[in-house]
Amino acid sequence: MHLTSRELALLADVFKLLADRTLPEDVLRLEVGRRMLDLLRADYLGSYVWDGVQEKFAHRVAVNMSADNLGDYERYFQYRDPLAPALLNRREAVRVSDLMPHEALVRTEFFNDFLRRDGLYWGVNLFAWDGDENVGDLRIWRGQHRENFSDHELAVLELIRPAFTAALKRARSEAGMAKVADALADGMSAEMTPAGSDPLGCLTRREREVVGLVAEGLLDKEIAQRLGISYTTVRTHLDRSFQKLGISNRSRLARLWQLARR
Repeated sequence: MHLTSRELALLADVFKLLADRTLPEDVLRLEVGRRMLDLLRADYLGSYVWDGVQEKFAHRVAVNMSADNLGDYERYFQYRDPLAPALLNRREAVRVSDLMPHEALVRTEFFNDFLRRDGLYWGVNLFAWDGDENVGDLRIWRGQHRENFSDHELAVLELIRPAFTAALKRARSEAGMAKVADALADGMSAEMTPAGSDPLGCLTRREREVVGLVAEGLLDKEIAQRLGISYTTVRTHLDRSFQKLGISNRSRLARLWQLARR
């Protein structure tokens, strides 16, 4: 497919965003959606994740749509959405008009009492799946003043689908691992630290000083200046503290410091 210089520049920005491993799922969906609105010259974004257990869409992010209208969707219209059943069976980007002729859509309650309230007229959707689990979607809409999405624009949306899916899967996996690690750290602190004992008792005096300053939010260079030692020495004390305590980041180190002060 031929891409214009504008499309190439905007797509490069999208793929750069999708490669960012620091962004949580909802931020990824929102920021990718914003960029796709620009790329596809569209006006509105709604994005959810399908909860197969509760059988409903949840975890909303949106652009240029009213919270009240989306609240009505979540309470009522999603259960009467004539498009959702077909969308949940699709594994590629699809135009709304390919699912239901537009002349049929505009006769529905869903269109007249939900879509039209915010001005949504022409739609295109991308649902991302990890096997049988939905990891998010992009519902992109144009107002009536524009034309329907072209085959080329549909192909552009489909172009990002593999990377979009992979980024959401990665963000979900890393979030899950972080929760497990937090739970293990909390359990370790409770199990290995009897009442009245010091959870940092295994550390030397200098290591405790460094940990205390980490808990205050100081950077390694600031700690070095405060204690009159080198940056390398600070890192050595931190690495040894991590190893002795069986943890791997500063937030959990600060949490143990708070436990030691109780």
